[in-house]
Amino acid sequence: MDLYYLPASAPCRAVAMTAEALGLKINKIYMNLQAGDHLKPEFIKINPQHTVPTLVDGDFVIWESRAIMTYLVEKYGKVNDALYPACPRMRAVINQRLYFDMGHMYKTLGDYYYAMRDKQSADPVLYKNIEVAMRFFNSMLEGKQYAAGGDSLTLADLSLFSTVSSFDAMIDFDFSKFPNVAKWYTTLKGMVPGAAENWAGCMELKKSYDSLKSSL
Repeated sequence: MDLYYLPASAPCRAVAMTAEALGLKINKIYMNLQAGDHLKPEFIKINPQHTVPTLVDGDFVIWESRAIMTYLVEKYGKVNDALYPACPRMRAVINQRLYFDMGHMYKTLGDYYYAMRDKQSADPVLYKNIEVAMRFFNSMLEGKQYAAGGDSLTLADLSLFSTVSSFDAMIDFDFSKFPNVAKWYTTLKGMVPGAAENWAGCMELKKSYDSLKSSL
């Protein structure tokens, strides 16, 4: 399996952690987006949307991180794998959290970062949106150890962990106002498969962010 991958990307790191949790060996192919690797004809032939992460598993190609994550568990996980259990209600909650990350939590990260990239100053409104997303997540975690509830790690945790750790590294986010998130994050740092590689990718994101700030 080949994974077209950028370490600074939270979605790419979420896929890598999923593969690690499943004990899968994947061939990570580094994509230098600044050099235009994603726009090369050979990659566009694989993924016409030219996005990362992109997974190639034999003759099957899939992109969008959360679709890749669920595919990996459904194909290579054990029956009723705890990462994405067969129970319709549990799976629905995991899906909701994945969509929350994609459409809200991770979106605030992207909005804030890309505003900086486009040579704007740090936008306090966009930062406030990050805090709103954290407040929602804090409420979801009330009385729960894991993002989707239940008694074990799921794909919801891996996806949200990749995003939350990005906030931690990129802007040194203050989690003290969100005690449930802080507790969840601290717990996962000590148990998520591939956490060290994830943090190394977060440091790559921080370098990029710091470079943007210094250029303003």
